Amino acid sequence: VFCASTQKKIEKAKMRDPQYQYNMGLFHLNRNNPDEAIRYFNSALALNPRYDLALNALGLAYSMKGNFEEAVRQYQNCININPALTEVHNNLGTAYQEMGLIDKAEQEFRVAISDVNYRSKELPYYNLARLYLAQGKVEEALSYVEQSIEINKSFRMGYNLKGIILEGLSRYEEAIESYKTALKNLEGDVDISFNLAVAYFKNNELSKAKEIFEKIYPRVSDLEIKKKIDEYLRMIK
Repeated sequence: VFCASTQKKIEKAKMRDPQYQYNMGLFHLNRNNPDEAIRYFNSALALNPRYDLALNALGLAYSMKGNFEEAVRQYQNCININPALTEVHNNLGTAYQEMGLIDKAEQEFRVAISDVNYRSKELPYYNLARLYLAQGKVEEALSYVEQSIEINKSFRMGYNLKGIILEGLSRYEEAIESYKTALKNLEGDVDISFNLAVAYFKNNELSKAKEIFEKIYPRVSDLEIKKKIDEYLRMIK
């Protein structure tokens, strides 16, 4: 009886604890379950409407669902409560970019970069690189992604994006090296491995391209990527 009574008290305490609800939301968000994450973040906000981290995370959950309008609303609510939470500016910029609001996206990324105390500046620099690449401003994109890597030497997404940019400039050997750096301690990554194989193909290193394509093929779930690999393998043969 004592154990059952204690357990009930613990469960009631959890229901009244906004941080517990927030942590549970993060757990589900990290498991790619945005609907369940949203439920917990809303529970946290019902207990504490000024919970800035929960508002930011709620925006992330809506972004994961592709509901960028609602994500923007939650990010803006977060900024109204805590404009010093720089991470939310980067997240807001990403949502704006997905909505095609390029000027607003760039503005938010630059707000994040301007914060001298922000410890993850590689992210807004990386996002600016993506933004400029989408506009065909390749040299500017390369400059920003290089700054992101300079800040975080182990930033795999940055090295992968740098490879994509260099490949677009027909600088295949440099692209190959960038992809290889991205794959360090991460050789099982199918997407980056595919990019590396394509760069080898374009650089006329066909045997290396073939080896990677054949290695990753059984692990590719995207049918379009499988078709592309089939096409490359036919051209190599």
